[in-house]
Amino acid sequence: MDLQAFTPHIAVTEALEDKFTDVLKTIGEDPYREGLKKTPHRMGVALQYLTKGYAEDPEAILRSALFEEDYQQMVIVKNIEFYSLCEHHLLPFFGKAHVAYIPNGKITGLSKIARVVDVFARRLQVQERLTTQIKECIQNTLDPLGVIVVIEAEHLCMQMRGVQKQHSLTVTSDFTGAFNRLETRNEVMKLID
Repeated sequence: MDLQAFTPHIAVTEALEDKFTDVLKTIGEDPYREGLKKTPHRMGVALQYLTKGYAEDPEAILRSALFEEDYQQMVIVKNIEFYSLCEHHLLPFFGKAHVAYIPNGKITGLSKIARVVDVFARRLQVQERLTTQIKECIQNTLDPLGVIVVIEAEHLCMQMRGVQKQHSLTVTSDFTGAFNRLETRNEVMKLID
């Protein structure tokens, strides 16, 4: 779903506007000055968009393009860009997700894998949970011989505040089934490198 297709809820937007107006006042800003007049409204709409994953069913997305197929080799969708919000500071973290699975009689549309990443990323998150949720969704829905998810991300909570490490990259992975074997994991890691 792109931003043009997204429709915010009016009542939620209004409630968030009130809260963001209070936030601006609390930090010493004048929410009624020209540059900030519409900011609480824009923030209300933006926050709904950035957390729209709560209203989406990732398993239904995978099932919407589920096909019987006798293919039992690795399927890899790599370099899936994503943007999320760290639940600890509400600051963005973003990067690339790499998802691989070995089918067990069922495959799904490739774009559906990317959509599943987006659904879970568009929630308040930590990278570790995001990695596991994507893996579990694919495992539960497709019942493949194995799934592996590797995520590489930059966290603005580490770059623009706190330790301020500009070039740090966090990598997480989670896997099931056939990817429990080291040689299978190594194969996918070479292919996504």
